[in-house]
Amino acid sequence: MFIRSLYIFIIGALVVACSQQQPRQDSQTAARCLEEAEAALANDSIRQGETLLRKAIQLSEASEDWHTNYIAHQRLAQAISQSNPEEALRLMKKALTVYEQHPDDERRSAEGRLQGKNYVILLDFAGTYAAQVAFTTDGSYDEALDFIHRAYDIAEAQQMNDMKCQTLTSLANIAWAKEDYRQALDYAHRAASTATADLRPGTLQVLARSYLSLNMLDSAETVYRQIELGDDINMAYIVQSNLAKIALRRIGATAIEDSVDEAFNQIEDIYFNALEQKDQYYQETLRQEMENQQLEYRSQMYARTLIIVTIASAIILLAVVLALRYRIRMLRQQREYEQSKLANELLMQEQEKRRLHEEAEHQKTLLHQANEVVAFMQNFILERTEVLKKLNQSGDALITLSPHEWSEIERTLNAIDGNRFAKIREQYPTMQEDDIRLCILTRLGLSNRTIGNIYCISISAVQHRKLKLKKDVFGETNPDITLEQILNK
Repeated sequence: MFIRSLYIFIIGALVVACSQQQPRQDSQTAARCLEEAEAALANDSIRQGETLLRKAIQLSEASEDWHTNYIAHQRLAQAISQSNPEEALRLMKKALTVYEQHPDDERRSAEGRLQGKNYVILLDFAGTYAAQVAFTTDGSYDEALDFIHRAYDIAEAQQMNDMKCQTLTSLANIAWAKEDYRQALDYAHRAASTATADLRPGTLQVLARSYLSLNMLDSAETVYRQIELGDDINMAYIVQSNLAKIALRRIGATAIEDSVDEAFNQIEDIYFNALEQKDQYYQETLRQEMENQQLEYRSQMYARTLIIVTIASAIILLAVVLALRYRIRMLRQQREYEQSKLANELLMQEQEKRRLHEEAEHQKTLLHQANEVVAFMQNFILERTEVLKKLNQSGDALITLSPHEWSEIERTLNAIDGNRFAKIREQYPTMQEDDIRLCILTRLGLSNRTIGNIYCISISAVQHRKLKLKKDVFGETNPDITLEQILNK
């Protein structure tokens, strides 16, 4: 017992040493993966962020972490909305479905409908991406309007000013995309009246764009100059490019406006190329950090394993010595026990063999006696049969049996032989009556001479008929097997 416990301890120590958890990515949870994805996106590492978000979706589905699942769908849709609006719309619909099935703790209406802020945000995003798809494919905006109107109705009912501003801004964008600039201006004015500080720049940008589309240059310039740019490079680019367009329109320099548009497009390409290079640098840095972590982890594992192996080797050496001594003692005791057990088994086997032999001899004697009694009774019955008496007393004279006598002797044989001839008639229905009678005479043990006297044929003819019956009827071709033996079977 001590040796077994020692072995278990050694194996457990080695397993613990060799199966330490890999670096963080092997034990990553969905929530942790989502955090890393958002950090990557914050550093403009779009591809790395997309990869981590897809992994977060897989992990959250496997662990049924529905909160992380719908957020990961939403973040991934945001990340790819510019490059693939159709996929972004599909992801947002999935986020909506997951949230509707597993909502956070939000309020519900009397009809049981969700009324929380998260639900409004998801509806607004879904409407925005549906509008992008409609804009790029020249399709219908009905689906987008349905999503955003549902979001606006909830925001207005719950007095969510920030979400009212956001949904009105989205409606203004859709109206602008449909080239209904007056309605876009109306939505933008309503959004600006409820805009919070963080939403104000985006709302003013939509308002200014609506003015610019209506060629209301003074109003557009006034609104653009009210936008606080802060560190938003993209917003600064939009404001400055549109202010330049306003100035050029005032002097009627349409060609120069086109040149400025082209210049700003080139700047935009340079900007996105810089973002891509930054993304590549970030991914390379992240890969290098992961490799360094793996190298450090391996060196720690090697040192830890070396210490454990050294200690384990000493323990194993001691355990081997103790185990050998214990094993030798156990083998000696086992050998003595097995020898004693074998001797007892041999003695019992000999006694059992002797008993079985005596029992078999006794059964054999009883069986022989029973067979003798049965044979005696059968012969006794047959000898007192009138037909058999007639056959035995005839000598070499011609013997004639009536149909009644044949029936009597067959019934007698069936009675003492277990319906032997009834079974023969059933198994071989095509046998002739003479063949049946020849089998009956053979069973009675009559000589071929007596049988010849009955059939008025020679002894050789009797032998020939027996051979023919044995071969044609019973299918026996072995010359060493007689008809008597076939019938006895």
